[in-house]
Amino acid sequence: MSVPDSMTSVLDRAAMGAWYGRNRDRSRAIFDLLADEAYYSQPIALRHPIVFYEGHLPAFSFNTLVKRGLGCPSLDPALERLFARGIDPAETPGGGNAERTLQKGGSRTVWPSRAEVRAFAAEADARVLDALAHRDVEQPGHPLLDRAEAVFSILEHEAMHQETLLYMWHRLPFDQKTRPAGYAPRVDGRVPPVEWVGVPAGRATLGVDRGSIAFGWDNEFPDYRVDVPGFQIERHDVTNARFLEFVDAGGYRDPRWWRPEDWNWVQSERVAHPLFWEREDDPTAPGAPPPGARWHWRGMFERIPLPLAWPVYVSHAEASAFARWSDARLPTEAEYKRAAHGADLSPAHGVFDFSSWDPAPAGSHPAGASAWGVEDLVGNGWEWTSTPFAPFPGFRAMASYPEYSAEFFDGEHFVMKGASPATARELVRPTFRNWFRPRYPYVYSTFRCAK
Repeated sequence: MSVPDSMTSVLDRAAMGAWYGRNRDRSRAIFDLLADEAYYSQPIALRHPIVFYEGHLPAFSFNTLVKRGLGCPSLDPALERLFARGIDPAETPGGGNAERTLQKGGSRTVWPSRAEVRAFAAEADARVLDALAHRDVEQPGHPLLDRAEAVFSILEHEAMHQETLLYMWHRLPFDQKTRPAGYAPRVDGRVPPVEWVGVPAGRATLGVDRGSIAFGWDNEFPDYRVDVPGFQIERHDVTNARFLEFVDAGGYRDPRWWRPEDWNWVQSERVAHPLFWEREDDPTAPGAPPPGARWHWRGMFERIPLPLAWPVYVSHAEASAFARWSDARLPTEAEYKRAAHGADLSPAHGVFDFSSWDPAPAGSHPAGASAWGVEDLVGNGWEWTSTPFAPFPGFRAMASYPEYSAEFFDGEHFVMKGASPATARELVRPTFRNWFRPRYPYVYSTFRCAK
């Protein structure tokens, strides 16, 4: 959306209300996938129990727009505080996982009942929708409401969390989820050959001018231009088939391919293969697979024979190790942006916007290729870069969510670009930046090599 003047209204009340309603409907559908016994479980130790997120989404919207933005009174102060903020994945200094849960008086939080959570959510939703329809949510010069910043923040925040929910659900036992009628994973498709594409030297713009779009997160601003030397990049993402070569070659047993901190993680956590892979003999057995073991993919609703043509989903640590083993490297953020020049962002040409529970075979959307012929740059899995998450020159934290980016400029997070099957279409734009710690293996994230 082009907005040439900072005083031009960016607010379409009907569209914003519809977007909020669409978000809430999708969130409810995601929670409705779960059996009752899963509600207080914690499928990923680095995240809150599931109950937290059903309260967090409406609480963030109410707290940000209605309470802080408009100065309206509280709905339920205790629940507003309880559900205020999620958790960034953290690790112990030795590389292992450190469980982080809310603490209250030295003990774990006692979570409310699901009926209480849903009653709170319903009232929060009603007040947010009323504000979107009737209140002055766009106020020039207001710290939170200038250009309706708080409105866009709550809308994109919920869309981002829906992806978090789904990769959490991915770790739950299959019998705690309801399989959608008619669902079947797409396992056809051949493994594409390894092809390198030359990208000529040129300039990449990593950020965006504040006045040129209706909304962006603070780490997307301001526009920042980088001269990029010529380089080569793979046409397709690394597939399960190619990553299997690394596993079979003993890649997880050879410290040459790993940064010291990543090697410590491999050893301390006994990591021997991608988290989304399981073995037919014993999916929890540590160490290298025995000869002849059959690999499977842990899908959302079932285990299936490993789809060799799908992009591999791995952590940054694993992607970097594979790249070194391949005598290559991960692309920088600027190289990725340069390689993606001219890529088609329409849903018809990529796997995103909740269009699938699974990735598609690599190379399934050649019509979405970039100007240089690089495919699947948007959708099918976030793509790791080698660039630490950091501010662009002139960065300014946003008033509606000041901790959104600034707390993670620590050199311990790496930028991801593109989108996954569970990325909402509203987040698919060239300047959007995602980021995670290098040894966080749960995300729908893949990679391609550069040199």
